[in-house]
Amino acid sequence: MTYCRRPFAVSTSWRFRIRVKYACDVMDLGQFLIHRLGSGSECGGGGSGGGAPAPQSARVSSNGAGGMAVSRVPSPLHDGNTPVAENWCFTQVKVVKFSYMWTINNFSFCREEMGEVLKSSTFSAGASDKLKWCLRVNPKGLDEESKDYLSLYLLLVSCNKSEVRAKFKFSILNAKREETKAMESQRAYRFVQGKDWGFKKFIRRDFLLDEANGLLPEDKLTIFCEVSVVADSINISGQSNVVQFKVPECRLSDDLGALFDNERFSDVTLAVGGREFQAHKAILAARSPVFAAMFEHEMEERKRNRVDITDVDHEVLREMLRFIYTDRAPNLEKMADDLLAAADKYALDRLKVMCEEALCLSLSVDTAADTLILADLHSADQLKAQTIDFINTSHATDVMDTAGWKNMISSHPHLIAEAFRALATQQQQIPPIGPPRKRVKQA
Repeated sequence: MTYCRRPFAVSTSWRFRIRVKYACDVMDLGQFLIHRLGSGSECGGGGSGGGAPAPQSARVSSNGAGGMAVSRVPSPLHDGNTPVAENWCFTQVKVVKFSYMWTINNFSFCREEMGEVLKSSTFSAGASDKLKWCLRVNPKGLDEESKDYLSLYLLLVSCNKSEVRAKFKFSILNAKREETKAMESQRAYRFVQGKDWGFKKFIRRDFLLDEANGLLPEDKLTIFCEVSVVADSINISGQSNVVQFKVPECRLSDDLGALFDNERFSDVTLAVGGREFQAHKAILAARSPVFAAMFEHEMEERKRNRVDITDVDHEVLREMLRFIYTDRAPNLEKMADDLLAAADKYALDRLKVMCEEALCLSLSVDTAADTLILADLHSADQLKAQTIDFINTSHATDVMDTAGWKNMISSHPHLIAEAFRALATQQQQIPPIGPPRKRVKQA
């Protein structure tokens, strides 16, 4: 049973909205290696001997003799951010719950003088319980204020302690033996011997006596009382044997970057503009589907272990390779346009969108047309949409005066049409400033 208690009585502006997947996708390399090396043998639980033993911790429980027993039980693994205490304590607050039902026959014949009292017999939680309780009813209220109500209280008759804390709940059983008109204490009240707590205005007398409400079947009032007594608290303490390890931070990006710099164990050469870069087929293939296709099929690059690149500057290639190894591009802002082209060619989607964001953040009237052409050439849809939005949001006149726009008219006329189509759509969505003018009727 549960014992609680009822108390006694926007403006629009142009913004960049480039979405970049910032999480480093280590799964590229992991999935590639798993695919190449095979899944191997699996380790896991199941049966009587599967899996590695889990760390153990102490758990204290009561045994049959009334003492404390310590058992060894598995405990969950803790990550580096979960606090682990060497010493611990568990406090159990004991609550004794019991109930009592009091039936008053011929209730309508009860004395109706204000302040007069009916008391139940005493009751307790059990035969050995030293706490004795009873219910006290004032059929016509306790005082002038409550004379139209029935007052109901829980009284502590005898006690072997200086005080007791308890919560209580009162209800009336109707003709169907269902609890109705329940009222409960909001907290555990302090009882001393001879002290009572309850409700001065428990239920209106006229409502109780009305036969239509079914609260006095055969003129019997049945009160149901539930009590929760707060008993002693028990402390259980111990020491944890869970060992907290300090796990070093992940250095995968730094380690792979060092592998690229020192060229150890390299097995392929990338040549560009008279310069060569030593790399590793497995890493290139794991990160770029274009490189994977080169090395998986009987292509010239696989046979010669050499890739000749003619359309990428060597500095751009170095930056792209560093991104492939470390997922970082330190010089992104300086070469975002060239890196965008390289990322598009080698299907490096994350790097491509990072370049789109960098170009979008540096948009200006002078660069808008060239950026729009670049976005169109390399299917950079987010950058293209943001650039058109930039042009059409109070920059159209200035952009049209630039050399880049005039060059775009002759080299990429379809972009002019797209820009004006977007502008027309935007204008249609803007509500008129004032009411439409009425046409003058001609004579």
